[in-house]
Amino acid sequence: MEERLNYGALSTENNNPRTANIDKMDARQIAEVINEEDKTVAWAVEKELDSIAAAIDLLADALRAGGRIFYCGAGTSGRLGMLDALECLPTYGLADTVIGLMAGGRRALYDATEEAEDNYDEISDMMKEHGFHAPDVCVGLSASGSAECVKGAMDYARLCGAKTVSVTCNKQNPLILRSDISISVVVGPEVINGSTRMKAGTAQKMVLNMLSTGSMVRFGRVRGNYMAYMVPTNKKLQDRAIRIIMDKTGVSQDEAARQLRSADNVVAAAIDAIEGGCV
Repeated sequence: MEERLNYGALSTENNNPRTANIDKMDARQIAEVINEEDKTVAWAVEKELDSIAAAIDLLADALRAGGRIFYCGAGTSGRLGMLDALECLPTYGLADTVIGLMAGGRRALYDATEEAEDNYDEISDMMKEHGFHAPDVCVGLSASGSAECVKGAMDYARLCGAKTVSVTCNKQNPLILRSDISISVVVGPEVINGSTRMKAGTAQKMVLNMLSTGSMVRFGRVRGNYMAYMVPTNKKLQDRAIRIIMDKTGVSQDEAARQLRSADNVVAAAIDAIEGGCV
């Protein structure tokens, strides 16, 4: 299944002339040059806003139809997908709806298992275990767009009749032809040659923020700009939930706390009860 690819032609693998002498720089100069390179990332993301918006609507449509979002990646890309997926439960109150899968499994979150990237079936086997099917969406994450395991994941998704989105940092890569929507944020050569945990990782994190936030907003999990379905599992989040209810309804702190308890800690339900006069 492996495709022949000229890795040296990928912009993420090219050498950055602006940092060619970084090993001769002092600490301040190193910080400055990294900061200057990072400033270019947001501009690169901006060029892909149309594709990002299309992906947001695709994901929201899938959620409305009872589908799930699967982030599939390896290395830094996979870890970023896992992070975004894990944070959707406490932020939006949805369990088993946004799922992060990465080459090497959960162990790869804290152990380097980079060799798993080259296993074409690594992630698709996990998708099968999760019962991936047509209503779901596969979001393939790979800075270079070359990860074999992500190719396998997207091929399996298409075989299931599911939609696919790719998030990469090269314009010409094998994931584009596997994608219903391709998001290619070209950030150029890294500060340290090939270290895609840097600009490419930052770009992918920014895109993932937009995809998850945008799709959850469109899916109705936000009221105004408040996390109306957040899971208040600690003191800070309990306080935030009460303040949200107060801000949205105008009730007192004590009443907001009482309504939150009555609504089983679901902020939106408490707001609806107050606004509907069911107090």
